[in-house]
Amino acid sequence: MVSNLSINRLFFNPITSTAFLLLLIFLAASCGSKAKTESAAEVKSEKVPVSKSEPKTEAERIEIADKERSKGAMIKIKENSPADTVRVFYKRLRAKQFREAIMLTNLRPAIEGLTDSEMKDLGVDFGFLAQRVPENMPINGEIVTGDTATVTVKFPNEETKKLETAEIKLRKDKDIWIVLVADGAGEKMAKREGKNYFFALRMDVHHKEAKAMLDRIGKAQMIYSMKNNGKFGNLETLINKGFVPQDAKTPLTTGYKYDVLLAEDHTTYTAVATPAEYGKTGKLSFALKITKDKQPELIFKDLKGRPLKN
Repeated sequence: MVSNLSINRLFFNPITSTAFLLLLIFLAASCGSKAKTESAAEVKSEKVPVSKSEPKTEAERIEIADKERSKGAMIKIKENSPADTVRVFYKRLRAKQFREAIMLTNLRPAIEGLTDSEMKDLGVDFGFLAQRVPENMPINGEIVTGDTATVTVKFPNEETKKLETAEIKLRKDKDIWIVLVADGAGEKMAKREGKNYFFALRMDVHHKEAKAMLDRIGKAQMIYSMKNNGKFGNLETLINKGFVPQDAKTPLTTGYKYDVLLAEDHTTYTAVATPAEYGKTGKLSFALKITKDKQPELIFKDLKGRPLKN
């Protein structure tokens, strides 16, 4: 399983991402080794007919339920099996039933204590997850060894549009299969932090994004000053010229408010990043400073949500 830091490096766009990497590891099909790659047209899932008549016996009811669960899959899926758990997990994610989905994973301690209001606060992040779940994800394998299991699923590669096989690990916990979306360190952190886990993870990501955005602003200012006789531009100008992404305009996706403070003669500037909501979207205040004779310097402090200007 990939560590928290490795996941951050692999899957978070430093400017526009908003989802949690420990869950995106599955959506990016990186939680296991990749096997055969094939186009969607080459996948021939067995179509299992479902009886339209009412079942007369319990055995018939179970058989019909098994066939319904197996629709679109390449194997027969038994109720409450590892494959069924994976199927339900992604079905709930796609339906935006985020609490119910994450309750099926080893991040359960981080979700079960969240209030409806707190879930709403995390809505943008979780909403991004739902968009990443493809409608068709054929389950094509299941291997159970004692209290551990591996389920293979075909995910479409977002760039090539071809299906790639990924392995999803599960563990049996009190007769219930749970999807291992976090590595050992992540699971321990979820147990330790409880309901604060997702907020802590989001703030950590936002801190990295803030550094990346300020670095982007610094590079944009270099280009702008070369074309404007050593003068620097304000944030709106840099965005309008396409040097800085639109995300810098609003904290909705970044969790931070950005600004560029110019000297009167526009020959020096300070770019600042301040948490939109201290303790929820971030804790650190950042500033990228430059003077006439110095290179840009990035500094950051915990100022309880106040901007870092001096």
